[in-house]
Amino acid sequence: MTDFEKVWNFENLYRAYRKARRGKRWKGAAAKFEVNLLEALHLLSAQLRAKTYRLSPYNTFKVYEPKERIVMSNSYKDKVVQHALCDNVLGPRVLPSFIKDNYASQEGKGTHFGLERLEEFMRRFYRKKGVDGWVLKGDIRKYFYSIRHDVLKELVRKYVDDPECLWLLDMIIDSTEGNVGIPIGNQSSQLFALLYLSPLDHFIKEKLGVKFYGRYMDDFYLIHEDKEYLRYCWKEIERRVNEIGLSLNEKTAIYPLKNGIDFLGFHTYLTETGAVI
Repeated sequence: MTDFEKVWNFENLYRAYRKARRGKRWKGAAAKFEVNLLEALHLLSAQLRAKTYRLSPYNTFKVYEPKERIVMSNSYKDKVVQHALCDNVLGPRVLPSFIKDNYASQEGKGTHFGLERLEEFMRRFYRKKGVDGWVLKGDIRKYFYSIRHDVLKELVRKYVDDPECLWLLDMIIDSTEGNVGIPIGNQSSQLFALLYLSPLDHFIKEKLGVKFYGRYMDDFYLIHEDKEYLRYCWKEIERRVNEIGLSLNEKTAIYPLKNGIDFLGFHTYLTETGAVI
């Protein structure tokens, strides 16, 4: 079975429908889709095979927690297709390439795992260097809205080579106006956003040699004993994110480890005795 066949395969579309309906079964769009479920899935399969499938317009709205964001919600049929694509092709191809400390939107990871890793890093640092360390804390300014389509397509092609899958992936990437930005709300956007900074993750861990590094989507930290080396890392990170159309938030800063780290909604401290609170 080719990668594209995995997307339009009826059984995979049915599994995708079951995932898409979780928590939404009695909402209007989901209920309408379910009334003629078999017909709707067969039609989706046929449209994908014939490449006549097209994305429906997004439903755009604002959310204000934890900060103001524009969310672009896709139609129910498009959610089904994205589940089939992401669960059977894109996810299995890109997820194994991510570093352990890329925490967001992955089974077995998430916020609790990210916080546990931060606490583990602090304890390991203390055993070697005590509390006399430094933190480079940063995030990417307007991350989802700044992702360049051309860079993303090039990255995707390192993992997916089926031309028909690439037709569908390119359609999704180009579904917003202009050549920059991906919609918050798409399942594919979560994977795209994880992938877009994955080369930076590997660069920081493997080339810069920073062991104590973690990232949750656009939010990241580095812990190191040498403040000057973190300044060098900052310049290298800034250069690399600029090359792919991104910029660091003005809040990016270097400060003493003993001040603690704000990450994933918590302020985590390393005390003078080595306790993490």
